[in-house]
Amino acid sequence: MTLTKLMELANASGGTLYLMALLMLVALTVIIERSLYLSRMQQGGVELMGLLNANAPLHTDIVQQALLRHAKLPHVSLFQASLIEPTSAERDTCTGHLEEAVMREVPTLDSSLWVLDTVITLAPLLGLFGTIVGMFGAFSVLGDVQNGAAQVTGGIAEALIATASGLLIAMIGLVFFNGLNTKVRTIVHQMETIKIMLLNRRFGTQANASSAQVIAVQRPSLKAA
Repeated sequence: MTLTKLMELANASGGTLYLMALLMLVALTVIIERSLYLSRMQQGGVELMGLLNANAPLHTDIVQQALLRHAKLPHVSLFQASLIEPTSAERDTCTGHLEEAVMREVPTLDSSLWVLDTVITLAPLLGLFGTIVGMFGAFSVLGDVQNGAAQVTGGIAEALIATASGLLIAMIGLVFFNGLNTKVRTIVHQMETIKIMLLNRRFGTQANASSAQVIAVQRPSLKAA
């Protein structure tokens, strides 16, 4: 199909195909930008979780360098909130502050996905509208007795291209929309996991130390008994 033919089809659809081309461009822009952004976040989250799995203290140079390298990741806000927390803070207080950090960062993860969701919904509707406009032009030639039937059939076939284009855009957008949502959920799960890991490594040590002190205090009394 030549460019001239495509231009004729776009004009026959009332300009709807031009709008759908714009929607496709917007959808591709969001897909590419969010895919790169979320993939980088997911990989950085895996690295930060690996540091915690290695039981590395938060004040070590290795952890500090990793935080600087991934300074733009939402996961880093959890480490920062944990580092500035007073040593005398209780677990519930620290948990609340970490949850605040998570809630502040979550909106940045899916900030542009609403655009892709709108494209998925709008593209089939625009395609249907373009088909209806194109069919108006197809049925306007019924006055021609000799060639009317052939022109109407060809006009309807051309008008249906608008619907097909809208459905194609919606299907492509839906596949990537679900994939991007999966990435967002994975990153949120990483942040929740990091929150629990930070709490366990901080207050788990305190709990073990307290238990050891209790045992040490109880032992003399047992001997005395």
